[in-house]
Amino acid sequence: MDVQREIKALRGGESVQWPHHADTVAFAESLDADNTLVNLRDEFVIPSKADLKRGNVVGEETRAQDDTSASIYFCGNSLGLRPKATSRYLSDYLQTWSTIAVGGHFTQLENSSLGPFQDMAADCSKNSADLFGALPEEIVIMNTLTVNLHLMMAAFYRPTEKKHKIMLEWRPFPSDWYAVESQIEWHGRIAKDSMLPVQPDEGTYTMSTSHIVSLIDKHADELALILLPGIQYYSGQLLDIQTITQHAHARGITIGWDLAHAAGNVELKLHDWDVDFACWCTYKYMNAGAGAIAGAFIHEKHGDVVQNRGLKGWYGGDKSARFLMDNSQSSRHVRHRVQLTTSAEFVPTPGAQGFQLSNPSAVDLTCLSATLSVFNKTSIRALRSKSLLLTAYAEYLLKQMLDRTPDAFEIITPADPLQRGAQLSVLLREGLLDPVSTALVDAGVVCDKRKPGIIRVAPAPLYNTFSDVWHFMEIFEQAVRPSQKEPRAQMGYAAQL
Repeated sequence: MDVQREIKALRGGESVQWPHHADTVAFAESLDADNTLVNLRDEFVIPSKADLKRGNVVGEETRAQDDTSASIYFCGNSLGLRPKATSRYLSDYLQTWSTIAVGGHFTQLENSSLGPFQDMAADCSKNSADLFGALPEEIVIMNTLTVNLHLMMAAFYRPTEKKHKIMLEWRPFPSDWYAVESQIEWHGRIAKDSMLPVQPDEGTYTMSTSHIVSLIDKHADELALILLPGIQYYSGQLLDIQTITQHAHARGITIGWDLAHAAGNVELKLHDWDVDFACWCTYKYMNAGAGAIAGAFIHEKHGDVVQNRGLKGWYGGDKSARFLMDNSQSSRHVRHRVQLTTSAEFVPTPGAQGFQLSNPSAVDLTCLSATLSVFNKTSIRALRSKSLLLTAYAEYLLKQMLDRTPDAFEIITPADPLQRGAQLSVLLREGLLDPVSTALVDAGVVCDKRKPGIIRVAPAPLYNTFSDVWHFMEIFEQAVRPSQKEPRAQMGYAAQL
């Protein structure tokens, strides 16, 4: 099979022409051996099946002596695996802290992987820019996802008596719903009257672009803000960010995007698409660790938003004056005391980094720096190319399986490769989730489950292989086959959701 030809077809929204032997492990292994595809698996620590069963912390030597047969990890959409580089980066951080202590804010030790502590957030912004199609000054690394959503809405959500509604998706991650709800209530309004959820198209789990833009047109006079997901976490649908953003702007509406499941997963061009703002976490496809520091994008055209509408904190202030501890524009030192002034003026760092409030965790930034060093060994375009083929292969094997196990499940993620990332959401027949989940765990498979019946299969291109996909499907089919002895029931749970 001509891999690059098929990737080109996928980038054009077309299907792959799989050879007759594509459902064999030998074929999967041949794709893994193709040197035109990214293969950075060796940069990551892959848990073994023995690791998954551990009840205690053990050293590397003990792990090496135990069963080293690798698990199949398809849960990068919840928590990405640990890059091996993280150990070295954390060691350098600890060495810096141990040897020069507070001096680490301003000094880089020779041979260290890290710059001075106070420069680390800006360094991470610069090294993240290509992943988001942004200028370095349009990215800020800070806080966590929901905190950043609150900060962005504090700056960009300006309701009036007439224009007060926020458009959001029908099934957002709960934290997004709570953030929107509380922002509306903060402005003294009733949340249910100002929230406009986009329902899925009839009979589906997805929101078509035409449906979204028609809803924007219908409610344009009431909408103060639109906040949508780049990728919808439940269905795995990748929205048309560019088209929807352009349409919102044509109607004079500010639009922001939650990129939690898109960051490090798909190609983004936030600057060129004229996105107003976006927020993301870094612990999923970006592999920065559980609860890792998050990021935000603010388009350069909103460069004055910090001074005019944003919240202020000392780390958002211009770096040249950050450590002067003077609230005025110029120093007013009189011998050994500082003369306070009521005319103090906050001078923000230009661009998105002016949104910073507090000194960010150097530990968090260290972990993010480590994973960005892995991303810098390739490109998001190369990763997306592999991901397109990897996900298409998973879809092909699932469809082959359906011929043998009809009505056991359906794939609710769009079949169009341009409308999905690395995730396929598989909706199991009623009653199958628990036994299938048990079978997967027993076989050393880690993937995400969402009640009432979703298995989210997410092969990440940085560390997952085509062989992983093939072996997963073998285990998955064995798990659903016994169910064929039971009476068939209706698929779908749309009425329950």
